[in-house]
Amino acid sequence: MNKLYFIAIYPPSSVIEDIRFFKEDLAKNYNNSKALKNEAHITLFPPFSRELAMETDIITAFQKIDTHIAPFKLTLNGFGCFPNPKNPVLFVQPEENKNLNLLHSKVKERFSFIKHTFNPHVTVGYRDLTFDNFERAWKNYEHKEYTTTFLVDHIQLLRHDGKWCTLSSKKLSLD
Repeated sequence: MNKLYFIAIYPPSSVIEDIRFFKEDLAKNYNNSKALKNEAHITLFPPFSRELAMETDIITAFQKIDTHIAPFKLTLNGFGCFPNPKNPVLFVQPEENKNLNLLHSKVKERFSFIKHTFNPHVTVGYRDLTFDNFERAWKNYEHKEYTTTFLVDHIQLLRHDGKWCTLSSKKLSLD
């Protein structure tokens, strides 16, 4: 049996709740409810499918990611979008952060079987968001202010079991 896995940074619950408020707004006012199914996160390695029998190997590879990086502060500041007409995405935008890019490169050293570009973001609306509703929402969110800062001190490996569940966690540390 195949399962889906991915690697992400999850902010503290207070930030997850802030983002949920924006997702609820999109569900209520722009007919976009799919984003409510997932908690706010920044994807470091996108979802991939593997046999459940390989899970121990996946966890071992995850634990071998070099996280010899000092925990760092990450600031989310304002909103951005991917205005793709077929799959528009509205998101909260992190500020440029060299440590975030370094952490992503460390993940790619162990998980390199999918070629992907790294556009860090925290999704607010996607999937069932029509382009018309996206355009309406973007008019309201383009200049909306939202800023918060949180400490990134660990990464998580997740498996999809009807919802995303943490399989393993790894701390960032200079020790």
